Amino acid sequence: MDFKTTDLCDEFADRLQVAEPLFGDYGGETLFFGPMVTLKVFEDNSLVRTALEEKGKGRVLVVDGGGSMRCALLGDQLAELAEANGWAGVVVNGCIRDSAAIAEIDLGVKALGVHPLKSVKRGVGERDVSVRFAGVHFVPGHYVYADEDGLLVSEKPLL
Repeated sequence: MDFKTTDLCDEFADRLQVAEPLFGDYGGETLFFGPMVTLKVFEDNSLVRTALEEKGKGRVLVVDGGGSMRCALLGDQLAELAEANGWAGVVVNGCIRDSAAIAEIDLGVKALGVHPLKSVKRGVGERDVSVRFAGVHFVPGHYVYADEDGLLVSEKPLL
């Protein structure tokens, strides 16, 4: 389904939260949307893998990595897993790695930046909790809409 975040803002401004322009586009898809699943982690991507091993059903994984720029929370193997399992996209409040490979994967990926170091694996974090970053409140089950112009959040589906 095609849409533009600019058009959604024009039509539904009173029903949207608009994220601060902090994110770069790294996936092979820049246009993606879906209901969100949230994670709150810090420099540990164990729960990211666990979530992406599930069937995505067109959902978007929102990972609040605390804005850490010291390691990556998503790499090409996890992006391939997300694509294979039908996730629409991943939004990372933190870094990714393997950016050239991720650019070839049919998945929307937004992140703060890239970092070559992988994260630790301790299984620490929380799932399906409300998180706040980029000026937006991300609530499990709410909807993410993203394209090259930005990232929007809506309580209910717009499309």
